[in-house]
Amino acid sequence: MGPVAAVLLVFVGCCSNVVSLELLVREFPGCGNIVTFAQFVFIALEGFIFETNLGRKKPAIPISNYVIMVTMFFTVSVINNYALNFNIAMPLHMIFRSGSLIANMILGIIILKKRYSASKYLSIALISAGIFICTIMSARQVNVASDGSEEQGFYAFMHWLIGIGMLTFALLMSARMGIFQETLYKQYGKHSKEALFYNHCLPLPGFLLLSTDIYNHYVHFSHSAPVVIPMVGVTMPILWLYLLINVITQYVCIRGVFILTTECTSLTVTLVVTLRKFLSLIFSILYFQNPFTSWHWLGTAVVFLGTLLYTEVWSSVQAVLRPSDVKEKKAK
Repeated sequence: MGPVAAVLLVFVGCCSNVVSLELLVREFPGCGNIVTFAQFVFIALEGFIFETNLGRKKPAIPISNYVIMVTMFFTVSVINNYALNFNIAMPLHMIFRSGSLIANMILGIIILKKRYSASKYLSIALISAGIFICTIMSARQVNVASDGSEEQGFYAFMHWLIGIGMLTFALLMSARMGIFQETLYKQYGKHSKEALFYNHCLPLPGFLLLSTDIYNHYVHFSHSAPVVIPMVGVTMPILWLYLLINVITQYVCIRGVFILTTECTSLTVTLVVTLRKFLSLIFSILYFQNPFTSWHWLGTAVVFLGTLLYTEVWSSVQAVLRPSDVKEKKAK
């Protein structure tokens, strides 16, 4: 599969996935665990059948390394979805996760002893400022929305603050996982399909810790309003339909990202994912009418400006538009 097809998978799969997730969250804000569980089961089953040949194919990367990676991946996935229980709006959720570059740079400096150019530090400062603006404005909205006594308002704010703490932790853990993956791929080569399978198969026993919450939401989903699926003519609860769409689109999304990492440069991957997040954010604001002030727009613009600066898009565009200048520089 070529890079163009992978980019299409990312845009179609990831954008559709965000829409289906928001439809679920609007009905049950605490449904993150059952959504994560369903995604993991589906991708693990697909990988067991088609990637491992029903368990007969041995992994190229030792299982012990996958256990470490999977622990981080499971933690990040569960915490990111569970944070939606704590008054975290979907637009803020998307903007906050766009700060992965900050976490990658910080851990890259600490763990890999990397050094960056001045433009990279400027871009990270812009991203941090943008996320800070959006977070502060969302905090004010939490306070305004908390009708009732001062004690109830304080409780709602602290509840939201826990969600922000969870997103921050998940952001740092995700960056650490990325560095660990980078070192593994350098040592054993890139095996995207294999990594996709083991990252979703090995954590499945961990969902036993969340079994009560998953069962409760299973009951809630089963009692939701029935809907007839077009063309098929089958009737099923609407929340199960949303979950089915979410699981399938999550597979398409993550498969596209994994393929993209093997087909394209890290610059291209970052650009595609960033543009996808921007489109998802715009759709979430317009279609679901999520509260989004002019300050939120400013913060969002600053985040994406910082991201584009970090990936040196302007330099790449100049190189494409003026290849003769690049050749002259190389000649000198």
